[in-house]
Amino acid sequence: MNPLSRRTLVRTALLGGASAALTALTAGTGPAARAAAPFVPVLPAPTGPHPVGVVRHTFTDRDRTDPWDPALGARQVVVSAVYPARTVAGLPRAPQLTPAEAPVFGTLAPLVRGLPAAGVDWAGTLTHAHSGAPPLPGRRPVVLYTPGGGDARTLGSGLAEELASHGAVVVLVDHPGEASQVELPDGSVRETVLFGPPDPVTFRTMVDTRVADLRLVLDRFGELPLGTGPDPRRTGICGHSAGGTAAALLAARDPRIRAVADLEGYLDLEPWPGHRPLLLMATDGFEGAERIARSWAGLRASRRTLRAANHWVFTDHAAVVPQLHAAGLVTDAVRDGLVGPGDAAAAFAAVRRELRAFFGGALGGTCR
Repeated sequence: MNPLSRRTLVRTALLGGASAALTALTAGTGPAARAAAPFVPVLPAPTGPHPVGVVRHTFTDRDRTDPWDPALGARQVVVSAVYPARTVAGLPRAPQLTPAEAPVFGTLAPLVRGLPAAGVDWAGTLTHAHSGAPPLPGRRPVVLYTPGGGDARTLGSGLAEELASHGAVVVLVDHPGEASQVELPDGSVRETVLFGPPDPVTFRTMVDTRVADLRLVLDRFGELPLGTGPDPRRTGICGHSAGGTAAALLAARDPRIRAVADLEGYLDLEPWPGHRPLLLMATDGFEGAERIARSWAGLRASRRTLRAANHWVFTDHAAVVPQLHAAGLVTDAVRDGLVGPGDAAAAFAAVRRELRAFFGGALGGTCR
């Protein structure tokens, strides 16, 4: 197996669940691009009353050596803080991917998920958050977001903006070394360094590294230029897939986390303590559904299963993949393997409503 194939396999295995991702990988890339100009995907707008701002920040943990590449030295964690803004007048909307990240994602996309090899302007997709907007004054509930294994934090943009537009601060956390791509402060783009499907030891290293990354963000939240700190009684976490696993582990170890939303992540690494609000959301198309069911059995939680849906319907792919399918840029099989054959936009809207209601009830009404 050549090195490119090995790198492809690990991204496939880590993207939330190996079997579902392999389905997307083997389904093919779909027809060639048919439009004269590259297609630009559009993300769903937030529904809340507040405009949304965003700032990027990098935390450096000099007490930890990077677990994936010790030669890099101190661990770096890149985040985007998404928040309700006082005004966004005259400020640009932030791109989903930076100019440096977009070509890397474009190279990986057809190899990892069966997304188009050509015909898509990944750098052109804009979020609905405005770079550097002044924050709305006041202390607010905080929600950390940790993405699926192998995914970048940017796939959580639609969820973060929705919560922020309703009054919460959401911190999207990247985990360099296993994230598909992330631009570092020096302008370089770091890709995953893992090879092959993760064995249990590697998976444990992955989620424990995420827990340490998330604790770093909590410990040094005041470094973010938001003008206020989190309310210690109103801090929650949302994680997709491997991020859901890490979210639960963090909550079990850190009393600052008051509520957990697990979007189709396994909870069989450690017992759930059971004394904090827990939201469990799943799809009926995920090929890891049996393990999910076993790991969630007996847990006291709010539950929701999305029908005719698949694993990445919890991410911005819920908006992007159907657009690519309608444009003839991906096959039915790729669409179904990523977000399912149903109405992915409606499913994603339901996910956003569920998260607003859950965190609004658990952390305070401003998320509703």
